Amino acid sequence: MELLTKAGVSLYIHIPFCARKCNYCDFVSYPGQPPEVVAAYCRHLELEMELAARTWQPGPVATVFLGGGTPTLLPAARLAEVLEATENYFGWQPGVEVSVEANPGTITREQLRVLRAAGVNRLSLGVQSFADYLLTAMGRIHRRPDIYQAYDLARGAGFNNINLDLIFGLPGQNLAVWQATLKEAIALRPEHIATYGFQIEEGTPWGRLAAAGQLDHPGEDLELAMYQEARETLAAAGYQQYEISNFARPGYECRHNLTYWQNQPYLGLGVAAASSWQGQRWQNYRDLEQYGAAVAAGRLPRAEIATLTRHQQMGETMFLGLRLLEGVDLEAFRRRFGADPRQVYAGELAPLYQAGLVEEKGGRLRLTARGLPLANEVFVAFV
Repeated sequence: MELLTKAGVSLYIHIPFCARKCNYCDFVSYPGQPPEVVAAYCRHLELEMELAARTWQPGPVATVFLGGGTPTLLPAARLAEVLEATENYFGWQPGVEVSVEANPGTITREQLRVLRAAGVNRLSLGVQSFADYLLTAMGRIHRRPDIYQAYDLARGAGFNNINLDLIFGLPGQNLAVWQATLKEAIALRPEHIATYGFQIEEGTPWGRLAAAGQLDHPGEDLELAMYQEARETLAAAGYQQYEISNFARPGYECRHNLTYWQNQPYLGLGVAAASSWQGQRWQNYRDLEQYGAAVAAGRLPRAEIATLTRHQQMGETMFLGLRLLEGVDLEAFRRRFGADPRQVYAGELAPLYQAGLVEEKGGRLRLTARGLPLANEVFVAFV
C-alpha cells in the first residue's frame, strides 16, 4: 500500500489554550486565558496567514491540522473563522483533510455541528485512558463517561473519521488496565487509534516527581509488553499499523502526519509552531506577547531558523521514513537526493542489519518486528 499524501503543502495551526495544564504536558500552552486574549490571538493568526501566504505562495493546502493546547476550548464560531481564513489565504485542495484535536471534556453538540459545517472532517479525541484514576492522576479534565458522550456526539454530528489518542506506560498503570483500555477503544469502532508511550518531561509536575524518585513508573519490560499488546490486539480487531504509534482501518491513515514522516514540506502557524519549507526549518516565538507583537508589526514570528544541509535532509528522510511500517522507499530517496541510501549509510546500516533491526523488502528499507520497539536506537544512526 502506498501511503503518500496528495501533492500540496500541509498546514499546522497551534491553538495554545487549555483549561489547565496536565501533569505530564510540556507543550507550549497557556491555561485559563480570558476571552479577549483568545480573540486577539485568533486575529494574530490571521495576520500570520496573510504574511505566510504572501511570502511563500504555497498554493492550496492538502491538509489542515488544528492542535494544541485544546482547540475545542475555543468557541466553535472562532475556530470556524480560523479555518475560513486558511481557505481564504491558501486555498483548499479538493478532498482536503481537516483535523481538529478535541478534549472529550470540552465538546458540545452545537460546537461539533459548527465545526463539521466549517469543513472539519477528522476529529482527534484526546482520550488517553478509560480509567478514571489515571485521568485524575494525569490532571485531565474529563472522565470515562465524557469519552462516550463526546464520541456519540461526534458520530451524531456526522464525523466518520475519528481518532482516539491513548497512552501506555503511565505511572500506576498495569497490563490489565491497558488491556481494558484497548478493549474499550476498539468497542467504539473509531477509524484510527494512536498509542503513545508515556515520556517523562523535565519541568512538568510528573517530571519533578520522577527526578525526586517519587513517581511509580512502569519499567521497560512492562512498557514493551504494553506496546506488543497494542500491536496484537489492534491487528486482531482489523486495525493496520502503519507507523510506530499509529493504527488505522484501511484508507483512514492520517494524511497530515504522513507529511511529517515522509519529510515533505509543511507550514506551522501560531505560537511555537514549527515549519519545514524549502530546505529551512524554523519555530515561531514561544511567548504569546512576542508572537503577537511580531505579526502585528508585519514580521514573520520566526524565532529559530536553520538551513538544512543536504546530508541533514537525507538523515531526516531516513529516520522519519523508518517510523512508517512500510519504511523508506529507496527509489524515491534516490530520485530526491541523487544517491542510494544503502551506499550513503553503508557504515550505519551494517550493524543494524546484523542486529536484525532493519531489513530490505520490496524496494523499501524498514524496521523489523524486532526493530520496532528499539526504533530510537535505529534512528540515532541517522541524526
